[in-house]
Amino acid sequence: MAIDLTQFEQGEPFTGDYPPALKALQERLAQLQIAQIVHCKRALIILEGLPGAGKKDVLRHLVGAWDPCHVATHSVGGSEARDDERHWLAPFWSALPPAGDTALFYHSWYRRLVEERVHGRVADKAWTRACDEINEFEAQQRDHDTLIVKLYFHVTAEARSARMRGRQDDPWRRHLLSHDDLADAPNRARTIEVLHDLFAQTDTRWAPWRVIDSNDPRAARIAALTTLADAMAKAIPAEPPVAADKVVSIRQQKSA
Repeated sequence: MAIDLTQFEQGEPFTGDYPPALKALQERLAQLQIAQIVHCKRALIILEGLPGAGKKDVLRHLVGAWDPCHVATHSVGGSEARDDERHWLAPFWSALPPAGDTALFYHSWYRRLVEERVHGRVADKAWTRACDEINEFEAQQRDHDTLIVKLYFHVTAEARSARMRGRQDDPWRRHLLSHDDLADAPNRARTIEVLHDLFAQTDTRWAPWRVIDSNDPRAARIAALTTLADAMAKAIPAEPPVAADKVVSIRQQKSA
């Protein structure tokens, strides 16, 4: 079924007891990370969405639950952050996680592609080719036993505008704003159109998109962390691995 962002604009608040629910989720994620480490599983987690959609807020609550030695966070610049003349996906290869680790992308390979498409700098043929290259890139990671979780955080124009004003009015948060954040507001309709096309072309069975309604921050945190925890639980064995022969041998020698 095609993804329609208008279906994620309800902003219904979280109705449960929030503090214990969040704590329980973080504890669950911490245990899942331990299972990931001991089973040597890789994970790629992508957080996409317009500025003000709540990505960083969820990122803070997620990273706070995990062993930081096994997580790398990458903040990817937009169309102004151009690389050298290598293939446009080349910089991301060096950021892929080793066995047992997670790579978190606060924005990813999708960001520059969407921005340039919105501003008319990517023709139809190049756009289709880039989407195909992304699908192949993500399929290669899947084939290398890597879990891929792609989260898109969506808010209404009204909610985003209010959050942008809040940043403007707060001298300690103004640094979060860029010229593009404000200038792109009139391009919302075109951005949504591009995103719908992007979802249609890159919502694959090995790397599906999960959209988070972020109009209510608490509900968004619970939804995003639950989605991630469920994906990890499905991909990572729940039982610990059998002790290696060397470990068993040492244990037997000590007990002798």
